[in-house]
Amino acid sequence: MATLLHLDTSVWPEPASASRPVTAAFRAAWEEQHPDGHVVYRDLVAEPVPHLGPAGAAAGFADPATHTAEQAAAFARRVELVEELERADVVLIAAPMYNLTVPSTLKAWLDHVIIAGRSAGPGSSVAGKPVYVVASRGGSYEPGTPREGSDYVRNYLTAVLGGTMGMTVDFIVPELTRAHLQPAMAGLIPKAEASRARAFEDAVTKGKAAARRVA
Repeated sequence: MATLLHLDTSVWPEPASASRPVTAAFRAAWEEQHPDGHVVYRDLVAEPVPHLGPAGAAAGFADPATHTAEQAAAFARRVELVEELERADVVLIAAPMYNLTVPSTLKAWLDHVIIAGRSAGPGSSVAGKPVYVVASRGGSYEPGTPREGSDYVRNYLTAVLGGTMGMTVDFIVPELTRAHLQPAMAGLIPKAEASRARAFEDAVTKGKAAARRVA
């Protein structure tokens, strides 16, 4: 059975969120191709993963036979999350830009699932797995724009998901999402609307393509 792991991280509910409707469109396109498939959904805002603490971090570098009770409990949570990732055929992640980087809820999830010698480094258990990231942002950080050097979402996730974990990373980028809310950005509304339309088109196209990869 084909499995999609879908993570949402926007602090806003769907009517106000720029990323949630796009991930929903991707998921709908994927489910259309796999009506009998399985979707594992995590809303990391409604049910956040706790930040990685000393016990869970230390356990990742120690022989399980030597784990204390506290380490064993903390590491069990990490194993649960990484096994969920490993079982997925396709991964869909919402990563809206907050203060130039990813939401802290997504960073917490990543800190749990990145386990050296398992999901990270040579021989990664998730190497080659396709991951689609909806990287919405209020402004524009494209090449040639004044803030192109401040995109710490795509750069970071490309390095972590693609470099450290060996996954195949693809981005869907709705940008200028604050244009309708900021008077100073009013002149950018047409570009914002065009970007939003492209994001939905990309979500449907890539959702179907992702489904065909695991048909």
